[in-house]
Parts: sequence; C-alpha cells; structure tokens
Amino acid sequence: MTDNNLEGFVKVARLQDIPAGQARTFEIGDDSVALCNVEGVIYAINNICSHDDGPLGDGTLDAYEIECPRHGARFDVRSGAVTAMPAAVGVDTFETIINGDDIYVKFDQ
Repeated sequence: MTDNNLEGFVKVARLQDIPAGQARTFEIGDDSVALCNVEGVIYAINNICSHDDGPLGDGTLDAYEIECPRHGARFDVRSGAVTAMPAAVGVDTFETIINGDDIYVKFDQ
C-alpha cells in the first residue's frame, strides 16, 4: 500500500495489540477510540458511550456488539448503532486500514 492510500489516516496500533474478541483503547490527539477485533477484522468506534460517557473500550465485546461497562448500553461496532438501551443515540465509527501489521484509522479531528 502506498502512502497516498493512507491520506487522512493515522497510525494507531499494531495488529498484535488487539487480541481476537477484544477491544483496546487508544488516544488520537485529544480524542479516544476503541479498536475492536472481531474474527480478525478491526473496527474503530468512539470510546465514549453516548448514554453516560462510559469508556466503551473497557466494556465486553460480544461478536459485533460492545457493551458499556457502566450501564450496559450496547453498540454495533460496524455502524455505531445502539443495539441495547439505556443509550438512545449511536456513536461514531471510523474507517480502518491494515497495512502490514499496522492499523490506521481515518479520524477527522
């Protein structure tokens, strides 16, 4: 992959940093993103729960859903859509690219 294909992307982590079936939190500037490994595919989601600002990356990842550790709101890591209350508003998701062992996230700051 050429650097031109990575325009607008930020290197965030390496593949070995996110075990299968797990989520990990990373800082990009002043913002926080949770990277989720679902069957070898990496998804990036805003780390802040829309219900009570809980850290989604500290929650449980179950297939394509991540559960906030504070009150149990659940979100689809592919779309950010709410899949279980008490959250009523979805969260942002971000495009990812794998280049070798590096994970890049398109994150508009």
